[in-house]
Amino acid sequence: MLFQVGGQGARPTFFEMSAAQQLPASLRAALTYSLGVFALRRPLLHKVLDYEDEFFALLMGVLESHSLRTTDGSFSESLYGLRRRPIKVSLKRNSPGTESSDKVSDSALRKRQKILSVVFLVVLPYCKSKLQSIYNKEREARLQATLWGQDDVRFDEAGFVLDQEQTSQAQTEPSTGEVSNLARFRKNFASLIGVCYPWIHATNEGLSFAYQLLYLLDATAFYSPALHVLGLHVCRATGQEMMDSSSRISRIRNRELARLRGPPWLKAVQRVFLSCLYTTLDYAQTGLIAAVFFFKMMEWWYQSAEERMSAPAVYPPPPPPPIPKVAKDGIPLPPDRTLCPLCCQKRANPSVLSVSGFVFCYSCVFKSVSQHKRCPVTLMPASVEQIRRLFHDL
Repeated sequence: MLFQVGGQGARPTFFEMSAAQQLPASLRAALTYSLGVFALRRPLLHKVLDYEDEFFALLMGVLESHSLRTTDGSFSESLYGLRRRPIKVSLKRNSPGTESSDKVSDSALRKRQKILSVVFLVVLPYCKSKLQSIYNKEREARLQATLWGQDDVRFDEAGFVLDQEQTSQAQTEPSTGEVSNLARFRKNFASLIGVCYPWIHATNEGLSFAYQLLYLLDATAFYSPALHVLGLHVCRATGQEMMDSSSRISRIRNRELARLRGPPWLKAVQRVFLSCLYTTLDYAQTGLIAAVFFFKMMEWWYQSAEERMSAPAVYPPPPPPPIPKVAKDGIPLPPDRTLCPLCCQKRANPSVLSVSGFVFCYSCVFKSVSQHKRCPVTLMPASVEQIRRLFHDL
């Protein structure tokens, strides 16, 4: 157990259950990103990414089986100090060697419940992921058929939609013979998934939302429909249960080591292999969570560095150009800047001559520039097209 969220009683809070449910998805995203980074240097890892669903299902199958076997909880639930308990607790008698023969409650999971838990935690999510992939391809095929006006849009071996020329060639090649039964079955199955999957997905999401809402309102003890079907509820593990779990792991491993058969050298090899396997499983939780944090930190680090490298350099604004000087033969500027240099009156319809920046009355500067083709102050060449109207008299 790495985290213990606060709360009273054995019933976990809604946030504990939600965090435990979302952990596998976050773990998968982190592992996919990590493999993608390593695949940039080791192209062989792209084959693992091509079978991402199978790889992650196998990994979670090993982790969930080990966690249910040793702690009576899923991988994510045991991480938060939670355990699965059956609703109907069976009673068993004490061992004959003990003085008391009273019946004691046995809240451990049965083998059947552990197997079904693995099915609901690993197998069903894997099937849902594959159905989602088939549905996306079928929806893309329908979209392509709508755009291209074709009734049959085919995919290549990699799962990409063939273009119009390739599709016409693929349709003319098998024209001499009949379509195989396997291809027809795949097409019919994909069409069936395209019709049924939205309803299956909506039903699953609706039931999950209803159970979570009822659990939040303390109206049910089941956080999900899967727990209700299995007849299990999740509760916090006590200190005694954690100690019992450690002793149970020791007993299981001692039994497995005692069952080794063969010559001494083979037993030694098997013992080393089991020791490495036990060490890997013991530190799987801590290692995976540490890997998630590490690669997320690396993603943030390199993303920040790339943003800094790709960001354009910001330079200070250039200084304004120097004020044009008054020519010796030009009109002198009045001491009051609000007056027009030509008529020496307060400016009416102030307008600026863009070549010099001086402001005049519009009528005055228009007449002067039209007649002399230059600025009356600086004597710089100018035209009437360079006169700009100002809407604020400064």
